[in-house]
Amino acid sequence: MLGKMGTAFLALLALGGGMAAAEPLQVRVSWTAPVSDWASIWLEKKDLARNYGKSYAFEAVRYRGTPPMITALANNELEIASLAYSTLPIAVENAGMDDMRVICDNFEDGYEGYYSNEYDVLADGPIHKVEDLKGKVIAINAAGSAVDIAIRAMLHQRGLEANRDYTIIEAPFPAMRAMLAEKKADIIAAVPPFSFDPELKKIARPLFTSKDALGLSQFIMWTARKPFIDAHRAVLVDLLEDSLRIIHWYMDPQNHDAVEQIAGRVTKQPPSQFGWVFTKADYYRNPQMLPNLDALQKNVEVTHELGFVHAKLDVKSHADLSMIEEAAKRLK
Repeated sequence: MLGKMGTAFLALLALGGGMAAAEPLQVRVSWTAPVSDWASIWLEKKDLARNYGKSYAFEAVRYRGTPPMITALANNELEIASLAYSTLPIAVENAGMDDMRVICDNFEDGYEGYYSNEYDVLADGPIHKVEDLKGKVIAINAAGSAVDIAIRAMLHQRGLEANRDYTIIEAPFPAMRAMLAEKKADIIAAVPPFSFDPELKKIARPLFTSKDALGLSQFIMWTARKPFIDAHRAVLVDLLEDSLRIIHWYMDPQNHDAVEQIAGRVTKQPPSQFGWVFTKADYYRNPQMLPNLDALQKNVEVTHELGFVHAKLDVKSHADLSMIEEAAKRLK
């Protein structure tokens, strides 16, 4: 009798161990701007994610900009980081993360016919050309971020350098309008959805765009570290398959009214303010989530030229698109 009970107990232990091993993998994914970054609205359509709660659990984590995500990756506080073209080389070269890999697209800036980030000044103010920014205060979200590199690149082209010719201050995107209105900054970085704020439009005008400074840029992409990829490749394919399914739903014009409602709920703003979202008035997003590595290479080289990284980086050696390609095949 005791022997049978012992056998049953061991069987239960084995079953429990198997159940524990089958727990969904936690995948924390970062984001900065609501709606624009996929992670911020991913869970709103988790009903389309067939593998969610089975092979993985998705958690969206907000950061003020992409530079703090590098520290989070180093401290194992993130599994997937929505890094910018600027913070990828910073992570690899400055933070020593040679194992960083680009795994898919988030969005591109300056794609022909689509939106590009704006750098706004007061509509009735004295600044009318880039040269007028000499001696002025520039507000960006975080040093080393993509919006920071773009404005430095534009001013560099006009012979103006940070600290010598102008001052840079940091502020979260939601605070940018107030910074400009209160004249705490002479120019601000305006990104969606904040650049479409009707109250900002009343007082501001764009001086130039990111496209003016850089041309096409692979602005944000999902990245992960190689050891994590190697250990959980199959799960990541599951996640990317679900992400493609969700993204296709958001990008379908037939769902636009429902998307406006989601955007309004996430941002706590009137849905009517989101007529632009996922149209040509918005960023370009590759339907297969494939990043533009050629554009990314050029963007990384600008980051190097501005002195944020000391060594050049071959982005193709830091990309692994096999998982998003496999995920896309599942949907065919």
